[in-house]
Amino acid sequence: MPALAQNGRGPALSAEAVFLMDPQGNVLFAKNAEEEHAPASLVKLMTLYLAYEDLEAGRAEWEEPVTVSLKAARTPRSRMGLRPGEVAPFGVLLEGVAIASANDAAVAVAEHLAGDEESFVARMNAKTQELGLTATRYANPHGLPDPAQRSTARDLAVLTDHLLHDYPAVRTILGGKTFIYRGRVYSRRVPPLLEPGGVQAFKTGFTSEAGYNLAVAAWRDGQRFLGIVLGAPTRGLSFLDAQRLIRYGLTQSGLEPPSENHRPSLPPRKRGNRS
Repeated sequence: MPALAQNGRGPALSAEAVFLMDPQGNVLFAKNAEEEHAPASLVKLMTLYLAYEDLEAGRAEWEEPVTVSLKAARTPRSRMGLRPGEVAPFGVLLEGVAIASANDAAVAVAEHLAGDEESFVARMNAKTQELGLTATRYANPHGLPDPAQRSTARDLAVLTDHLLHDYPAVRTILGGKTFIYRGRVYSRRVPPLLEPGGVQAFKTGFTSEAGYNLAVAAWRDGQRFLGIVLGAPTRGLSFLDAQRLIRYGLTQSGLEPPSENHRPSLPPRKRGNRS
């Protein structure tokens, strides 16, 4: 993939690393795209990839029951609040992974598909080689901090591209705002650009080490643009960076008239600890 705008002319962004891919897989803009970074909950994109791989292969079904283990139930937040021994539909757990960014759901999915979390992580790492993720290493299926778990903006873009191309049905939950399970409504904050003609699929991630991470995809006239934002100082700025990236891509591709999308970069600011 030739980088057409590496750390040069393009949108002014606050994030530490970004990557923008056009519908043909060309790089429209990149900033520190090969630098290793804590992926936080963007790890769940690989968890979803393997889950949909098994769904398509007939090794799993959307409505099949999954028994939640004690280990899964005790996984730190973000969580669905699953209880040990609880039986939940596989598809609901995938909604929990995508929409609620639920770590307990991610472990339950991993254990259900591979028998235990460690075997699932081994499968995740094997898949990185198959998909060409040259700088990605996984240590868990949810993204909570682990020094062995790293990725890059480029690798996360390649993974997201494969996920949306290989399993288009995942777009339903990656674009979802809410889901209901056992009478409880689970929801997530939606980027202001998630609207017709804007971003229609996204996944967030945050830890104190990673900052605010975001993977977004937008479709315009049947063409998909994909952006990765890593290490933004706030969630709001990660959304704004993504909006600027997508609009830059649309402008460069002649699908949207030029607009002012430059602003001074802001210093990193990180707080809290949540995947």
